[in-house]
Amino acid sequence: MKAIRIPEANIIETLDVVEPAIEQENEVKIKVKRVGICGSDMHIYHGTNPLATYPRIVGHEVAGEIVEIGTNVSNVAVGDHVVIEPISYCGECYACKNERPNVCKEVSVFGVHEDGGMREFAVLPERQVHKVDSEISWDEAVMAEPYTIGAQATWRGNVQEGQTVFIQGAGPIGITVLKMAKLRGAIVIISDMTNERLAFAKENGADYIINPSEVDVKERINEITNDEGANVVIDAVGMPQTFELSVDVASPAGNVVTLGFNATPSSIALMPITKKELTITGSRLQTNQFGKVVELINSKELTHEGLVTHRFHISQVKEAFEFIEKNPDKVRKAVIEIE
Repeated sequence: MKAIRIPEANIIETLDVVEPAIEQENEVKIKVKRVGICGSDMHIYHGTNPLATYPRIVGHEVAGEIVEIGTNVSNVAVGDHVVIEPISYCGECYACKNERPNVCKEVSVFGVHEDGGMREFAVLPERQVHKVDSEISWDEAVMAEPYTIGAQATWRGNVQEGQTVFIQGAGPIGITVLKMAKLRGAIVIISDMTNERLAFAKENGADYIINPSEVDVKERINEITNDEGANVVIDAVGMPQTFELSVDVASPAGNVVTLGFNATPSSIALMPITKKELTITGSRLQTNQFGKVVELINSKELTHEGLVTHRFHISQVKEAFEFIEKNPDKVRKAVIEIE
């Protein structure tokens, strides 16, 4: 079967590899249909993902059809359309026992620490697949994993109806956060340096948009919130400057959520954190969000609405990565079709 592998930074190759077979009673075999290309895949390609190991078959945003099941599988059947939950964990450490397996000390992410879904077939434990309605298009289904990132961020920020939420970054992840925040009933402000991305965010429910290159962000947020600040700030950019701004513009008793893996320290005084009694939270992967997201996709309450902009066949994967690299402002989400 065909598989896409990154053996080392800046090299991507198409291989003929042995088709995987079910070895455990609780496993299912999936014919992969769609794989989303995520920013983390691009970081693996460039050698800037600090968590990835090489060589690696990438791809953790995966949708496909079950073609075979183990003898102890009961929740899905051959022919079911599914999306893949890309994490496995030990179940025994402190994080796992506290229902936070996404930060398990031995967490393994499909497509990052172990070979992922950019191949024709994959075999996984039953617990890592979630059934989606067969009427849902593959382009909609493959967005499940990115939506869980948005769901996790809004859960970690404890977003409530009527709150003002400020999202930094209107890229694909920022848009998933926006969609989940709106479903929670929040008033959403979103910022980005690209007006085209801001226009798309506005089309997808943003109440206010801010381009930091054109206006003072803090002044504008104070204007919108009558000088209170944003009740929840979610930083989907992950730069030292954006994290510093998050603390600065958060309201008293507010929540700040960061999704970034930037290793560069930020310069933040203790005074605003203590004075406003802020809650500062990291958000990584997802915790029990797949079921909720799949329900929203199945009910069509959650749709990509133009978030998927580009499609490439598996034979065009090199062109896909090159196009994304050269045209970051044109691509919202690109997917690989494996047919």
